[in-house]
Amino acid sequence: MATDVLVVEDEPDIRNLIVHHLTRDGFRCRTAATGTEALARVRSAPPDLVVLDLMLPEMDGLEVCRRLRGDPATAALPLIMLTAKADEVDRIVGLELGADDYLVKPFSPKELVARVRAVLRRARPAPVTRSVSVGEVSLDAARHTVTVAGRPVELTPKEFDLLQTLLEAAGRVLSREHLLNRVWGYARADEIESRTVDVHIRRLRAKLGVEERRIATIKGVGYRFDMD
Repeated sequence: MATDVLVVEDEPDIRNLIVHHLTRDGFRCRTAATGTEALARVRSAPPDLVVLDLMLPEMDGLEVCRRLRGDPATAALPLIMLTAKADEVDRIVGLELGADDYLVKPFSPKELVARVRAVLRRARPAPVTRSVSVGEVSLDAARHTVTVAGRPVELTPKEFDLLQTLLEAAGRVLSREHLLNRVWGYARADEIESRTVDVHIRRLRAKLGVEERRIATIKGVGYRFDMD
């Protein structure tokens, strides 16, 4: 069965362009032109991935993202945000709310298709069966679950991959470039992509609660998960 993508974009020309290229690559597309319509379509028949414009009538993309991430039924739904805004603050807010990736308009349709495929690959549970426990943190790769002090912690697919990568490094320092390549699939790091790592580290720390201190920042280098 073809992968179902919901394209949320109020500009018909851009919406049709996205649908054309995704359909040509084998995806099945549905569309929505407003934030309210997008939420209704997701809740009636959840897609495999959402391509979400930031600037939408009735309800903007940030609010749509916030509501999707706040609902357990759609909290892990893969989501790529589109923005025409030059200010990187909007992209950072989107990432903090849980967007898996972003593209700035104007963008290459081929890059969009490549990022859709990359996000979908990362969203699928890894075939690794190893379980790792450090302190009060336990990660079961086979079950795709994380607990802290015996209590389940809800992570997005990317947060899970980030934590697993840090744990499996067994105390080694991992650079932002390494994490971008391993978790996000980026070949290189620039300022905004490096900030992507920082945003997700901050969210991951918050979810680890009493064990947040284990994710140590090594200034000018990257991050380490303390094993002691």
